[in-house]
Amino acid sequence: MSLAELLVALAIVGLLLSGVFGILEHGQRVHALGAARVESQQTARIALERLARDIRHAGEGKAGADFPAVSVAEPSRIVLHFDVNGDGLITATGETVTWLLRGSVLRRDAGGGAQPIINGVRDFALGYLDARGAPTSVPSSVRTVAITLTTEPDHVAADPSRRAATTMSTSVRVRNR
Repeated sequence: MSLAELLVALAIVGLLLSGVFGILEHGQRVHALGAARVESQQTARIALERLARDIRHAGEGKAGADFPAVSVAEPSRIVLHFDVNGDGLITATGETVTWLLRGSVLRRDAGGGAQPIINGVRDFALGYLDARGAPTSVPSSVRTVAITLTTEPDHVAADPSRRAATTMSTSVRVRNR
């Protein structure tokens, strides 16, 4: 085997390896994007499920107790009330729950400080409907809450076309009013 043949063989092997590594790198990027999408979808689903549960139970408590199910109905903040201990009053810890967005963190405050529920929230929008299905901004009239949540992974790709944002929407009925 001559030096020329060895150099040609090395060049061919180099070309083959560069192709293999290119395919491997592409596969890793596709895998990372898929994992980011899954993370984004799971966090959005978790947040929507917890918020929907709180909205459904708002106003729950002792029969005849007079307290609002919803006391604040803002586009990115909602305050809900429950009579957990059945005394007819909304004074105990956990009987007033606030959901709000601070920066990119969706938080739930049940009396112990605003605890983070999920990170990577790009948008959090709440819409309120009365008993007839008409939009309302009066907290005591709220019977349905429309929630739209857009999340993206904590490690956002530099290329906007590669961001794995997920938008989920749902409507939740306040059952106890």
